[in-house]
Amino acid sequence: MDPLFPSIFRALKRARSPILAVALVYFLAVTTGVVMAHGGSSFALTRRDAIVNQARSGSVLAQSNAFSMALADFSANLRGAGGDALAGLGVIFSFPLVAYRGWVGGIVSVDDDYVSRLLQAESAAYYLSVIIMQLTGYTFAAGAGINLGLTLWRKRPEYEGETWLGMPAEALRDLVRIFALVIPILFLASLWEFLSPLN
Repeated sequence: MDPLFPSIFRALKRARSPILAVALVYFLAVTTGVVMAHGGSSFALTRRDAIVNQARSGSVLAQSNAFSMALADFSANLRGAGGDALAGLGVIFSFPLVAYRGWVGGIVSVDDDYVSRLLQAESAAYYLSVIIMQLTGYTFAAGAGINLGLTLWRKRPEYEGETWLGMPAEALRDLVRIFALVIPILFLASLWEFLSPLN
């Protein structure tokens, strides 16, 4: 069995093109959301309010303490990342999910009074650190899924040979290897979101 870290690095290298494509879509979507929210778009702000209100009445914030909230948030994020990876089997199906999640990340860059969270150093550092950590995990997950999906259309030399459920076994192993990185990233992101002194 390969050592863990070199095999994860190799998997990331093999999946770098879809990972970079997902990262670009996230960057554009977040930027669009930030511009719309800061520009006073009624559509963006109305959607922002609905999402925030739904989150406040949801199962994550209903937990009894910040650590339990972090665990519930991590569980939800891990399910979302798994869904992105699964959607990646269809290659293009991940991108609408990515674009929407990124846009939501952008529109919550303003607070309840529609004041930018980027104006104060502390709130900007908190907002940016949480969104970067979360979207990094999601980016790796979606990219790994798309990487596997692409092998269903065109086999690459590194994925020749053994198959499982009609898919290249090595590409599936790369998906698992990348998820071995996604899990701690999302866990740390949730811990930071709810336990950070900046919160």
